[in-house]
Amino acid sequence: MASARIARHAFPAAAATIFTSWSNTSYANCDANIASNSTSSASSASSASATTPTLNRDKIAGFDSSEKGDFYGLFPERQLWKPMVEYPLWDSNWDGLMPPTTGDKDEDRRRKRQTRKEGVTRHVILIRHGQYTENEKLDENKILTELGRQQADATGRRLKEMIEGVEGTDFKGCNVKFVRVSNLARAKETADIIASHLEGVERAEPDPDLNEGRPSHTLPGGDSYVSKSTIEKTDEQHPRIETAFRKYFYRSQVDPTKKKMILDESVSDSGDDNNIAEMDATTNEKNDIENKNSSPKHEFEIIVCHANVIRYFLCRALQIPPEAWLRLCTFNCSLTYLTIRPTGTVSCRMLGGK
Repeated sequence: MASARIARHAFPAAAATIFTSWSNTSYANCDANIASNSTSSASSASSASATTPTLNRDKIAGFDSSEKGDFYGLFPERQLWKPMVEYPLWDSNWDGLMPPTTGDKDEDRRRKRQTRKEGVTRHVILIRHGQYTENEKLDENKILTELGRQQADATGRRLKEMIEGVEGTDFKGCNVKFVRVSNLARAKETADIIASHLEGVERAEPDPDLNEGRPSHTLPGGDSYVSKSTIEKTDEQHPRIETAFRKYFYRSQVDPTKKKMILDESVSDSGDDNNIAEMDATTNEKNDIENKNSSPKHEFEIIVCHANVIRYFLCRALQIPPEAWLRLCTFNCSLTYLTIRPTGTVSCRMLGGK
């Protein structure tokens, strides 16, 4: 029973066999070297490329280039992440997609209920590349080791189980939209091996915005002021990685003018979105299992990229100061799994899991 509960929280309606069947493939250490060959932020256009949603706010969180001076003598103040609301408060409009108020509290509550009931929960699975030959200078030579290929193959088999469902149970599988990948050789090779197990899942063009890099400064860091080269790397690589975050992390949207819906009066307007979403997910998944491709309430994307990028994405998605990214650890071919509910709340269901 315990394993079944774990499975339900880790993957929607998944049977426990998905977890117990996982391979014991070895993992390399979690230290990630910052890539020195980051490419430009221009992404290749394709039908599978993400479209950044239009924001409805004039100002968003980020670095403030107008700031002068230093942050506690550690790095330039202008390179400190500035949230829109004070920590630890939650910025409900973090993606700029929170519906504006109608001015009518009853109508606002009705629309929020509608969003909870009819909205699509987005599931983003971040996968670090497999172990690779780190002593090479050229990216094209930084290919997976034999262990790295085994790691990618094991991850692909696990995702295949998740997508296809479990025979003899109500879990009929997941609606995976795309497999995305950075433009670095080790990530592309990992994605190729994983995708070989995922028949029918569309591949997006490699996205240089997902390449490894230095997403921000780190706290705790050294006791002295950061080097000039570190400041330059942050200036160069942070905007690109932040662009990737905004490209792939956002809530789905529901037509707020739609009136046809069934209100669940047992759901309190003042209830916690995370708890409500967990209850709604169980009901919605049962409604979806007959045909996972017919107006699904859950959509999955798989992104194969790099340790620093994944850790930064996690901090940004959970509204943790991005400077905390180096406190986290992800292993080669591990899964970091986040859910973005249509109301805009975000949860981490797995960090660096096997």
